[in-house]
Amino acid sequence: MYVCICKAITDADIREAAETGVADVEHLTETLGVGGGCGTCLEVAESIIDACRVNQLSYAA
Repeated sequence: MYVCICKAITDADIREAAETGVADVEHLTETLGVGGGCGTCLEVAESIIDACRVNQLSYAA
């Protein structure tokens, strides 16, 4: 699904970025441009990154 319409960024793009080390929306904006337009996607993008982080921590335990 498209999360950032302005930059055509999908949830899969955000998950992939999180798996490669993007840990917060600021870094995501720098990396993919998410939130660089209108900014309405930032809340959803942050929740995707948080969910990925939780999954990564559960695998590490």
